[in-house]
Amino acid sequence: MTQQHANTPNADGVIPMPGTEAIVEDYVNHQCPSVDQSDRRVPINLRQSGPTPVEMLISTRVRKSPYWHLSHQAGCWRATVYNRVYHPRGYVRPEDGGSMVEYESLVHDVTLWNVAVERQIQVKGPDALAFVDYVITRNASAIKPMHGKYVILCNEDGGIINDPVLLRVGEDEFWFSISDSDLELWLRGVNLGMGFNVSIGEIDVAPVQIQGPKSEALMVDLIGDDVRHIPYYGLMEAKVGGRDVIISQTGFTGEKGYEIYLMNATQNPDDMWNAVLEAGEKHNLRVIAPAHHRRIAAGILSWGQDMDQETLPFQCNLGYQIPRQKESDYVGRAALERVRSEIDQGRYPFRNILVGMVLGGRPIDDYAPDFWLISGSDAGNPIGYVTSPWYSPELQTNIAMGYVPVEYKDLGTTLKVWLPEQYADTPGAPVDATIVDMPFRASVNPNAREVAKSRGLDASS
Repeated sequence: MTQQHANTPNADGVIPMPGTEAIVEDYVNHQCPSVDQSDRRVPINLRQSGPTPVEMLISTRVRKSPYWHLSHQAGCWRATVYNRVYHPRGYVRPEDGGSMVEYESLVHDVTLWNVAVERQIQVKGPDALAFVDYVITRNASAIKPMHGKYVILCNEDGGIINDPVLLRVGEDEFWFSISDSDLELWLRGVNLGMGFNVSIGEIDVAPVQIQGPKSEALMVDLIGDDVRHIPYYGLMEAKVGGRDVIISQTGFTGEKGYEIYLMNATQNPDDMWNAVLEAGEKHNLRVIAPAHHRRIAAGILSWGQDMDQETLPFQCNLGYQIPRQKESDYVGRAALERVRSEIDQGRYPFRNILVGMVLGGRPIDDYAPDFWLISGSDAGNPIGYVTSPWYSPELQTNIAMGYVPVEYKDLGTTLKVWLPEQYADTPGAPVDATIVDMPFRASVNPNAREVAKSRGLDASS
């Protein structure tokens, strides 16, 4: 739906589609009733209200990360809130090329991201391994000390409550590098009932990401040749700017990249940050916002956008995270195994499923302010919604993730997507879309779903 038609419904509250017999209702003032979300307690907000030009209030209610002032110095001009922390989401101004300029630095050079919003929740103690094994779906004992793994944690209904990178920094110490939900409170609540001998709490550690093809060369300049030998999801201790850090070969892209976890981050952010800037000068380093356009191409999900606590792993390409054999019990196991059993029998106990799409329209060059609506190929009433759209320069097309009814999930299925007016080919008309496989293009560092697929594991089972 476009802003133009959202503001000009006809007398019946519907919008005629030029050249078709179908109509789409005006969804500005109410939810989209034709998208069946009956399997959710709280439906996704599908009101197509468009951009809302308001100024974000910077207050003491939301935390400023240790790198907040440094991001401001680097030119941050806009931010969002993630894990109740201000999160920079733009450095290059739109008139100077905006996010697509930042993307070019990521795929050709090297970039620095302030990702201190990935708050670090430490679980430490004699029962740390047993506790972690109980709250994640995967086998925690497979994570050796000084290694990590992408994991999910599910509630008792099987819904995904967080999808962190889990770092095992010692035999009895794990860090959850969390996505956008308050995992500490949930972990504490679980342990109140279970009584594991562990301490649980946030620690003063804040990461930055170093992402791009020149990231290894930059890291070698910072800490030496040993960094070349860190395996994917491997960890090492080091110093950057004279400050203690842990380095991991991880990141929110399909590019080569690392994360630097700074110890005592509230005390020493400038030394580490400035050391990275200095070493990065010869590598053409740019400070940028998290590159969602690249993570979409890699098929990497964003919690709160592509999934939430009401989403089952089997709905969003994370079925490979649910082992068919795990000796120990874990939260949500009964529900998840029941769902998988139904899928194995050809039944889907949920209404909508996440798919990848290529779609027409003008290049989508910024964050979507709404969950844009999806119709069937007849351009009739919407049946689904887009969660993560962006333009891929390499594929020279718009790409997106979105939810559609399971009967529309097959590769090659044609759809229509209602883009806002600035991206639509023809104002008031939807663009063509086709369901394709994810990831949309190969990654330098394959993410966990790509690895599972290469090993012949069915990511939906």
